[in-house]
Amino acid sequence: MDFSSLAVLSGLPAQDPYHAVGLPIYATAAYGFTDLEDGAYKFATNQGYTYTRIQNPTVAALEARLTALEGALGAVCLASGQAASFASLLALVRSGDEVVASPGLFGGTVGLLNQVFGLMGVRVHFVEPEVAAVRAVLNEKTRAVFVEVLGNPSLKLPDLQGLARLCEEHQVALVVDNTFGAVGALARPLEHGAHVVVHSLTKWASGHGSILGGAVLSRETALWQHYPQFSSPDAQGKIPWEQFGPRCFLERVRQLGLSLGGMVLSPFNAYLLFQGLETLTLRLERASQTALILARWLQAQPQVVWVRYPGLPGDPAHPRAAQYLRGGFGSIVTFGIRGGMEGASRFLAHLNILQAPNVGDARTLAVHPWTTTHSRIPEEARRAAGVGPEMIRLSVGLESPQDLQQMLAAGLRAVEQVGHEG
Repeated sequence: MDFSSLAVLSGLPAQDPYHAVGLPIYATAAYGFTDLEDGAYKFATNQGYTYTRIQNPTVAALEARLTALEGALGAVCLASGQAASFASLLALVRSGDEVVASPGLFGGTVGLLNQVFGLMGVRVHFVEPEVAAVRAVLNEKTRAVFVEVLGNPSLKLPDLQGLARLCEEHQVALVVDNTFGAVGALARPLEHGAHVVVHSLTKWASGHGSILGGAVLSRETALWQHYPQFSSPDAQGKIPWEQFGPRCFLERVRQLGLSLGGMVLSPFNAYLLFQGLETLTLRLERASQTALILARWLQAQPQVVWVRYPGLPGDPAHPRAAQYLRGGFGSIVTFGIRGGMEGASRFLAHLNILQAPNVGDARTLAVHPWTTTHSRIPEEARRAAGVGPEMIRLSVGLESPQDLQQMLAAGLRAVEQVGHEG
């Protein structure tokens, strides 16, 4: 089926005692067993339902829909996108292992890699997401290469197919944060060889900035046989690869992230995300069209010193965007304001657009990454991520393009008197 059809038809439970057309919310903490053997079997195999920290029918329906939309083997939903990134890597690395990551990642992901995995004895190499740069730092300790499908907020687009071939060659997992790929509506990295994708469902899947959610998905692969945590006996003496096959990675994410880590997605949030996905195609198409209009308009404004948008023919990411993206070029535009920090400050002070650190919302949102989303990482790392004091990140929503131009113009007029210094 087409993505738009899957978004409204996939995941609905086949049987419901009341023949409900929509998705029921299972607001329960635990599930009963018919007898001792029934409970023992469910706990031993993770089949069926035992406790909502591990499985829930409403969340399972969302996982099934996400699986269909990404063309994945399966999915595990968690409480947030940050939880998804954490759990995906936690399933792959142990103390002494190494991770290769793009320097242009979301600030929270950089903090997770440096401050959390660093404490766990995992070394992280930040290099450009290009084959030659990644190859130079790969070694026998590397367990994952972590990139974003579109850098947040640099909008750099990595060579997914080249990195996938490199990772297969070295038996290393390619993990792609596909948040800006809008749950497969804009990009499907698994089709290009990625082994794992993670999502912040808070963004385009929700579409209304009202809830948090995350997901980890993987494709069919024999790669996991080369990881000791999947090929060696576990605490129960069972070998995960022999027990679960290619699903062993997802089972480990569920165990570490949900059963032991408790990073659980509420069934109420799962219900809202399930519904939000049904309008994703329409929202993204409209927002992408408006984003292209605004990017072209911003290029013509004297107060704007540069514009990044993958849909612009002259943009550095455009050739790969034409290869990897579909149905548009996304709804994120970044641009630099004349006058650096002072210019950005004046622009935002007179901007009639909501300022908030979120993306993928039905409303257009603006943010200054230098002082917000990336403010907690060192200046050198911020610049390596493509973030400067003049940068504005615009997440385009569903408003009229003409109205948004007027709102942006109000901010730009305030920049006219700012000098070129800064």
